[in-house]
Amino acid sequence: MKTTIKDAKNHIGQEVTIGAWLHNKRSSGKIAFLQLRDGTGFMQGVVVNSEVDEDTFATAKNITQESSLYVTGTITEDNRSDLGYEMQVKSIDVIQEAHDYPITPKNHGTEFLMDHRHLWLRSKKQHAVMKIRNEIIRATYEFFHETGFVKIDPPILTASAPEGTSELFHTKYFDEDAFLSQSGQLYLEAAAMAYGKVFSFGPTFRAEKSKTRRHLIEFWMIEGEMAFYKHADSLEVQEQYVTHVVQSVLKNCELELKILDRDTSKLEKVKTPFPRITYDDAIEYLKEQGFDDIEWGEDFGAPHETAIANHYDLPVFITNYPTKIKPFYMQPNPENEETVLCADLIAPEGYGEIIGGSERINDLELLEERIEEHQLDRESYNYYLDLRRYGSVPHSGFGLGLERTVAWISGVEHVRETAPFPRLLNRLYP
Repeated sequence: MKTTIKDAKNHIGQEVTIGAWLHNKRSSGKIAFLQLRDGTGFMQGVVVNSEVDEDTFATAKNITQESSLYVTGTITEDNRSDLGYEMQVKSIDVIQEAHDYPITPKNHGTEFLMDHRHLWLRSKKQHAVMKIRNEIIRATYEFFHETGFVKIDPPILTASAPEGTSELFHTKYFDEDAFLSQSGQLYLEAAAMAYGKVFSFGPTFRAEKSKTRRHLIEFWMIEGEMAFYKHADSLEVQEQYVTHVVQSVLKNCELELKILDRDTSKLEKVKTPFPRITYDDAIEYLKEQGFDDIEWGEDFGAPHETAIANHYDLPVFITNYPTKIKPFYMQPNPENEETVLCADLIAPEGYGEIIGGSERINDLELLEERIEEHQLDRESYNYYLDLRRYGSVPHSGFGLGLERTVAWISGVEHVRETAPFPRLLNRLYP
């Protein structure tokens, strides 16, 4: 009977065959311990010299790292294993014997590992990070479908940019200029006017020459747009969504979090409602903490965001940023016209902004003024203006960066480990 490492728990006491790779091995005299992986998980196979034929034991002793094989044996309980079971191996059928596998159990530098990213993904910790990423994606679809959102896929090639063109990748679309998308927001706004509540999940691109641990050139965004939702309504959806994702990972990725040595007590505290602080109060707090480098009207840097998040030790909304440092489409704050109805959600433990959102301008004349003030090509935004001409309503939305969220929840230091094949300022391979 063929099975997988993940499903082997359903076959205790039975003889099964698993297709696997040899992750590592060790031996002590007449017993060989094979660390097997098959993509669904990692499991130990025990080969006892006295219980197998001579050729099988010789194979177990001599097989090389990352060789592929079929292993047949009986699944037995083992309380010492993270899985709670292992295999008593009866036979080994080698599919392909690997030689000189470059990533050995010794330490390797980051650049070396990134050059071999296609192989580094096989390691236990990288496997755990990708499984957590997968769970976040699964929980995302679950949340939006259960709360009545319709998935809409905005284009990747666009003629305009939600936030200007300074950090966009330019290309030619036959005889026209085009850009790789930095956000699907404007198209989602159009879809929200047709379907009420919509979301998207797809790649976005920023030609930003940054080398920080928080930045990638290509990353994935989950974006939501909601008709008839004011700013406060949107904040509630955002905190419900993030809470759902965190709780899903805690429930379904217990082993992966353990492999990564993640302090789950910090994640267990993530529950609605999230604390909120206005931009004005954040400036005042930072100055009290000795941050004399920040003035009203300036955007926050990583140290500022970290200081604010550490104060709460929870995801925190910073609301009502100055108009001049935010995109053209944000609704003015009626209590202070120098600010807008927006919020950034800052993750704790130094992981920075994971969500940006706002209420959108719904008045045609004001939006036209903003487009002119930002010196944007009006013709490129005609469809966007149409949304205010024909049945405009209050509406709000947000975008969550997947890789930063994976980094925060899994506890890894750098976002380069949260994408299968990350694109960085100096890296387009593999």
